[in-house]
Amino acid sequence: MALSPVIYDDAPLRERVRKALTDDFKHEAIRKAQDTIVGNAERLAKENPIWEELRLEAAYIRNHVLQNLDYYIKEFATNAQAAGAKVYFAPTAEDAVEKALDIFEEVGAKSCVKSKSMVTEEVGLNDFLEEHGIHAIETDCAENILQTAGDKPSHIVVPALHFDRKHIRDLYRDKKGYTGSEDPEVITHFLRENLRKEFLEAKIGITGCNFGVAETGSCTLVTNEGNGRMATTVPNTQIVFLGAERLVPNLKSLDTLLTLLVPSAVGSKITSSFSINTGTANADEADGPHSVHIIMVNNGRSNILKSEFAPMLRCIRCGACMNNCPVYRHITGHGYGSIYPGPMGVVLTPLLEGYDNTDKMAFACSLCGACDDACPVKIPLHELIHHHRLNIVAEGRPGAPEKAAFATAGKVLSNRKLYDLATGAGSKGMKIMGGSYGALGSSTSWIPVLRGWTGSRDFELLADERFRDWFENHTITPCETDTNKNNETKGGENQ
Repeated sequence: MALSPVIYDDAPLRERVRKALTDDFKHEAIRKAQDTIVGNAERLAKENPIWEELRLEAAYIRNHVLQNLDYYIKEFATNAQAAGAKVYFAPTAEDAVEKALDIFEEVGAKSCVKSKSMVTEEVGLNDFLEEHGIHAIETDCAENILQTAGDKPSHIVVPALHFDRKHIRDLYRDKKGYTGSEDPEVITHFLRENLRKEFLEAKIGITGCNFGVAETGSCTLVTNEGNGRMATTVPNTQIVFLGAERLVPNLKSLDTLLTLLVPSAVGSKITSSFSINTGTANADEADGPHSVHIIMVNNGRSNILKSEFAPMLRCIRCGACMNNCPVYRHITGHGYGSIYPGPMGVVLTPLLEGYDNTDKMAFACSLCGACDDACPVKIPLHELIHHHRLNIVAEGRPGAPEKAAFATAGKVLSNRKLYDLATGAGSKGMKIMGGSYGALGSSTSWIPVLRGWTGSRDFELLADERFRDWFENHTITPCETDTNKNNETKGGENQ
């Protein structure tokens, strides 16, 4: 499997999962995070009497924008340019990063400060800039930890979820000469001291954009740290990366989506920092960039919009689906090998990368539907994952053993004699293999295909008697029914 900005681990899915299952620390960290975030999110949802109505409204807003995306892109670009920004359309990831490089060369900058942005991860901005001698300094605390460690995110909202305070302390000691304790506040002070100089000297600041407001041409930024505001106000030049679908019609629509975003993402009622940035700084303003460049990234979104997977573009990147996902809880974010893990990643990654590199991802899901229940914009995630599975099978991608197994099953299940023979023999054979244990357990994990189940759980034995045989022996025949009816009639006449 070829690596890409989206797919960072080329190991087979089974190998990644096997490795993740042995990492007790990650499991415990994810368990705590899921329980805390989900518990708080559910409490906030219950406290809001119109929570479900807001979800319906949010889904309607996102659908409306997607159905009229060309109109809203034009409106946003027109209003952003009227406010002094320059807007560029990037059909591919390569176009997006090359446009950013053009801006760096025009400004003459060799570094920049950067706030957290999933779309810049998606297009591989940091690595591309490094290849051209430009250092992008991650200023979000969690992203700085990952950048320092040379690691990848395990969650789209809390990307350093798999690090604890001791790991972070040791990391900064080894890489940056940190001498303090493992106290998060002390570590944060150290990081702030290191980054303050970078902020003040930076010529360029790079951010993502949670939502672009078409009515005003504004870019919004939701953060829990002050680094986002520093990146948008101190540098003279600002570059904004915006997914082309992440637009809302107006500020009223923005209010609806933000009311849902923060509780769904981190289980908090409000976020620490929320910014609405519109164009360049006015002459009488002390802060703000004199030059703003907005790069609207397509990168396959037009193709998604034309497919049965269009509802995926409603996604607001809150991470609620993975917060509630039992599979994510066990295989961790790194088990997916993609910057987009969890249910939303299982849907989105194949759409961005194709099935050649991702045909196993769609099966890292139990189809339980917990993600659908949690999604604030009501994306039918488990149905879209099922669509992927159907497409993968239709393209003939399953391996030879799986094809042979299902072909055999199809012949047996469609033939009465073969079915009776197989179930009869199967019942006797399973009883022999199960022995006194009464089920197929770990002792049968040597059997191909079957070991995928019995390697970690029991498989109940087939009953001695088939239900169809039992049913036939306990069903009243038409003749018996007629006899009973005649007897009842005669009895009635005698009365």
